Amino acid sequence: MNKYMKLAKELARDNLKTNAGGPFGACVVKDGEIIGKGSNKVLLNNDPTAHAEILAIREACKTLDSYDLSDCELYTSCYPCPMCLSAIIWSNIKVVYYGNTREDAKRIGFRDDFIYEYINKIAKGMKDNSILELKDLNRDETIIEFEEFMDKQDKIIY
Repeated sequence: MNKYMKLAKELARDNLKTNAGGPFGACVVKDGEIIGKGSNKVLLNNDPTAHAEILAIREACKTLDSYDLSDCELYTSCYPCPMCLSAIIWSNIKVVYYGNTREDAKRIGFRDDFIYEYINKIAKGMKDNSILELKDLNRDETIIEFEEFMDKQDKIIY
């Protein structure tokens, strides 16, 4: 077994003992060195965003003192959920190795399908208020900061 995937698996296994969260583990690797690792801590932290991939990305960013992980790879014990996929893309990671599939996660009770369906509906201009109601409010006021940002000379786009 690949040594980085082995670490992701071990981190997932630890959660079977601690009940800190679901059986998920991940690590971020740069140039053969592990720079971030995480296991699911949703229950321990009472934080729905404390997924293994997110925690591994946060630690890697701290290690590198950068928000850009473009030269890194991520190893995870399971196919990333939509939130984690987004974080991976935002962090510029270009390669992800995963063990278990989305279907495996669904089989043990983790339900990501409704999120993918919701995003697909939004992409088609449809709404599904039973999952989430999105309402625009006060754009005429909030656009001011966007316009000021657009004119900034020292802005950083990430």
